Amino acid sequence: MAGDFGADDASETDTIRLGARIRAYRTMRQMTLRDLAGQAGASPGFISQLERGRTSASIGMLRRIAWVLGLTVADLFSEGDPLEPRVLRRSERPELPTGPGARKYLISQRPLQNMEMYSGEFDPGASTGDEPYTHGDSQEILLVLRGRATLWIGPPESASCYELEAGDSIEYRTSTPHRVVNESTEPVEVLWLISPPTPA
Repeated sequence: MAGDFGADDASETDTIRLGARIRAYRTMRQMTLRDLAGQAGASPGFISQLERGRTSASIGMLRRIAWVLGLTVADLFSEGDPLEPRVLRRSERPELPTGPGARKYLISQRPLQNMEMYSGEFDPGASTGDEPYTHGDSQEILLVLRGRATLWIGPPESASCYELEAGDSIEYRTSTPHRVVNESTEPVEVLWLISPPTPA
């Protein structure tokens, strides 16, 4: 019957929506078609066709695309509008695994868009871990909200030390090994702001 919305129509609509979301998140990340294609192991032509809803992708390819964009496959199919305001209550912040005496919370809600933000709390003597770590190659800003934090940047054998008081901030690349330590006798609270989001 004319006007019926069949399975093929629904599948085509889903493909178009998926492509539009991939394009929207790629644009938010300020990535070109060639950037996304190269990192996902696809051709720019394929990504272009996918974004326009003219082809479909395997689950494996969608996983690679989502990883490059800092998302999950589920995020690619989410019906939520990424431009709508989203409230996150302090009591609802997801807590990430950390070392003893340290607590780290994700503030920016998934799916991550242009940036990611974390809150960190460190008891005296606590740190982000015994070894410095890296994640992707993004711009990261560490802001000290309360107390005095020590940031070590660089490989352990040649790391530079920065003492930061409340209100101080420091900017660096996430590809540079870094480690936060509370070497004081008072609690420390910090914020990390990262743009663009780094792969999970």
